Amino acid sequence: MAKKAIIGGTGVYDAQRLKNNEQQTMETPFGKTVYTLGEYGGDTVVFLPRHGEGHHLPPHQVPYRANLYALRELGVTEIYATAAVGSVHKNLPPGSLVVVDQFLDFTKSRPVTFFEDGNPVTHVDMTDPFCGRLRKKLAKSAAEQSLPIVYGGTYVCTEGPRFETSAEIRMFDRMGGDVVGMTAVPEVVLAKELGMCYASVAMVTNYCSGITGDVLTHQEVLDVMSENVHRIRDLFFHTLLAPDPDESCTCRTAAHAMNA
Repeated sequence: MAKKAIIGGTGVYDAQRLKNNEQQTMETPFGKTVYTLGEYGGDTVVFLPRHGEGHHLPPHQVPYRANLYALRELGVTEIYATAAVGSVHKNLPPGSLVVVDQFLDFTKSRPVTFFEDGNPVTHVDMTDPFCGRLRKKLAKSAAEQSLPIVYGGTYVCTEGPRFETSAEIRMFDRMGGDVVGMTAVPEVVLAKELGMCYASVAMVTNYCSGITGDVLTHQEVLDVMSENVHRIRDLFFHTLLAPDPDESCTCRTAAHAMNA
């Protein structure tokens, strides 16, 4: 069984760091998912490519429920995720790493829950959507590596795959958003429904539309990711070996079924 998992995109994974790594496939009630199992620091670790092999799935077609269901079946209780994001603020430049703590959901068409049959009706507490205990572990690991991070920030999740308009970015700014991406929701919600701790480090790859006046290209995103992804990779591997802080969390008890 594996306790810890990393979810991310192309470039975050470094299978050479894992001993006895092996790619596997699991069929779930929500579709198929592919992942890699390996050993690191004496523990079994799961690496799950969010967008599938070769990064072939756009954000709105990622099998989020299959991915999270598979991790739960493997025994995972802690998830460290990463994502490329755009910055809403000029003082949060490309290359910045943000340990996000809240989100605004602007997705539209994705399956968002495991609790669809209403038997029983279940609600999930999202006061601390990105696990505070894991966020503290990431912050401590970053400090030990002298790695600059921004601790705290609101992730705005949009549907994709298009980028946002300048008017939308202005709206997100006024609503308190800091970074904009396309994958945190429903991933973080599904993890909470299953009682798993989930934290995310967002890498700023670009300024959002209208911030600088430049036209955003996908190649710009890839270039910045390539230049900086090793920092997230080092942060995650260092955190995997870190002891748990004294603080507890409520992730395992966040889902509340309503009595008939």
